[in-house]
Amino acid sequence: MNAFTPDEWNNLSGTAHPDHNYNPFISHAFLLALEQSGCVAQETGWLPRHLRLETVSGELIGAVPNYLKSHSQGEYVFDHGWADAFERAGGRYYPKFQAAVPLTPATGPRLLTNRAFQPDAVRLALAAGLAQLAEQTGVSSAHVTFALADEIPVLEKVGFLHRTDQQFHFKNNGFSHYDDFLHELSSRKRKALRKERKAALSSGIEIDWLTGRDLTEAVWDDFFAFYMDTGLRKWGRPYLNRRFYSLIGETMANDILLVMARRDGRYIAGAINFIGGNTLYGRHWGCIEDHPFLHFEVCYHQAIDFAIERGLQTVEAGAQGEHKLARGYIPVTTHSAHYIVHEGLRDAVRDYLDHERRAVEEIHTNLQAHTPFRHER
Repeated sequence: MNAFTPDEWNNLSGTAHPDHNYNPFISHAFLLALEQSGCVAQETGWLPRHLRLETVSGELIGAVPNYLKSHSQGEYVFDHGWADAFERAGGRYYPKFQAAVPLTPATGPRLLTNRAFQPDAVRLALAAGLAQLAEQTGVSSAHVTFALADEIPVLEKVGFLHRTDQQFHFKNNGFSHYDDFLHELSSRKRKALRKERKAALSSGIEIDWLTGRDLTEAVWDDFFAFYMDTGLRKWGRPYLNRRFYSLIGETMANDILLVMARRDGRYIAGAINFIGGNTLYGRHWGCIEDHPFLHFEVCYHQAIDFAIERGLQTVEAGAQGEHKLARGYIPVTTHSAHYIVHEGLRDAVRDYLDHERRAVEEIHTNLQAHTPFRHER
């Protein structure tokens, strides 16, 4: 982030004066913490190559969070198959450009604009600039992942291909408390969730919400131990390091919620969430003790409780996970866009995405029919 001052970046990203659209992941503080901690660096395959758009007089009017990638890890929009096919055919897929928030499967703005200028024209210039940069620098492709839906038409105008996927989000229908939410579920599902939540805490487990000044280094030590224990078993090599958590604790404490589970006077599990203007973003969790249903309680039920108490409209619970459906999270379409330089690969990917979008739409329709809500909702 060295090419931008915090004020420059945050004025473009909408994080300088947080409102209901505030997205903490696109803030200068979050992206800088990833870089300063070394989680995002050339050594980890994420070399920052942020785009900066200026007027002829040097006034900053747009930007794109962009990285030169040497692999396809930590993106949550999977293109390993494209890479394998291209390299089997004699091509070189890496390096590539990735316009995204690294290691973060959350939708947010990718074409950042100065609202004092014409936003549509600036977005178009940024999209065209990213495509042109891909053509001129010899990379195989440029990928804009977890983009806003209204950014996709602009990207398509300059040759990007549209891709869709699915996440599960909770929508707060004006609830005053958790029982209001339960009232919208079918009787069987309502009973199941009450039973699940009771069972999760049956071993004498208590839940704490920690934010702001509560986020001490000792708390981060505990949470990082959970993250590493679960991450090593689940992913093999967790992406984030201990320094990253200290940095966001210093600069973003009021934007963070840790849901921590305590038993016999010590923390045994926790989940990290980021607080946006109108959305709670669930990221990852970990534990050092296994208890039935504790994952669901800490990650999903507690997030709903917090969102209702804070009056937040949405909980985004991260990537994948159809098990979230039974817990009141509904299917939501996510969007990305892909510029493929090689004509043959571009045609093959276009054909693949045409079929994939139809499949995603069909799955979305089927999942909508299996939400736990009563049909009259």
